[in-house]
Amino acid sequence: MISPSSNAPTTPLRASIGALTTTIAVSVPVFLVGGLAVQIGDELGFSPAGLGLAVSAYFGVSALASVPAGFLVERYGATLISRAGIGLASLSLLGVAAFANTLWSLIAILALGAGANSMGQLASNTSLSRHVPPRRQGLSFGIKQAAIPVATLLSGIAVPTVALTLGWRWAFVFVSVLAAAALLLVPNEPERPPKKTSNGAKQATGALIVVGVGATLAAGSANALGTFLVDASVARGISPGPAGLALTLGGAVCVASRVLGGWLADRRPDRSITMISGLLLAGAAGLALLAVPGGLPLITGVVLGFGFGWAWPGLMNFAVVRLHPQAPAAATSITQTGVYAGGCLGPLTLGTLASATSYPTMWVVAAVAMLASAAAMLLGSHLLRAHATA
Repeated sequence: MISPSSNAPTTPLRASIGALTTTIAVSVPVFLVGGLAVQIGDELGFSPAGLGLAVSAYFGVSALASVPAGFLVERYGATLISRAGIGLASLSLLGVAAFANTLWSLIAILALGAGANSMGQLASNTSLSRHVPPRRQGLSFGIKQAAIPVATLLSGIAVPTVALTLGWRWAFVFVSVLAAAALLLVPNEPERPPKKTSNGAKQATGALIVVGVGATLAAGSANALGTFLVDASVARGISPGPAGLALTLGGAVCVASRVLGGWLADRRPDRSITMISGLLLAGAAGLALLAVPGGLPLITGVVLGFGFGWAWPGLMNFAVVRLHPQAPAAATSITQTGVYAGGCLGPLTLGTLASATSYPTMWVVAAVAMLASAAAMLLGSHLLRAHATA
């Protein structure tokens, strides 16, 4: 166990471990709700539509909190805001365990804790940008973003180990304690007075907004895949078991792609967002394949659509931080808003479309949205490079 010390220097390893554990701690509440949805829904009396509403509300509040969280990180430092985010996430988990007795109370508690996600993510980005050498930042951001699938895995483990033995509320208590333990791994930065945020990130606001729009489209399509794949597969005559295994395979490919993509980005740092566009093109092809009947298109579509089409967040953060080292939290707060907005709007919009038409139509529209995202990323890359040259 690494303990905090005000005198110990923050090494790249400590910064990477702190970023990874902070990201897991601040993002686990929403994934734990998803993993325990059956048990929670049985007690609180809500349907899968209610679960979708709760998740969308969480990411919607995360989107609204992203830019203010970036301001706080730039003003008060990554260490303080990381710890505040972890503490808020832990309290949110305890709040669900103690006070969630209806769907609306669950949504309210999740929403109150959603700011922790933005705070922890942006503080982690800043810590990596300041303490990891530039030649290794791509890999560090890839590993940090691999924490999201890890949070999903932890939520799945909580079902048989705690929820089915002691009850789902105790699962939230235990995970709250584990999340709080991440406080011990937050690296200390030298104390400094609060400072005004730099306006360097604002000089490229237009480019960052274009990248954020691309992130919204890509995140919305990828989140819809994770949300609706099993139900869509059952509607096409495929049993839930193979569909779930295909999604698990896609998740494993996604983890590997995020880490490998970061490693490659360190070797071609100027091509990071171009690499994102390539991943999104592969993801769009996978989403289109999901509209085709059969088991082989299902597996191929999930591997491409989820494994590659959801592998880009680390590359995006790395590219933005690399061009805005003077204000990494403020810069990534703009693009991260797009990721959260996609997590909020994608399942709601595409789910409504599937209800009004069909799942194959939904997959085709999601594929088109991901193609548009690839184009937006290319445009954003051009604008960012032009800003860096200027």
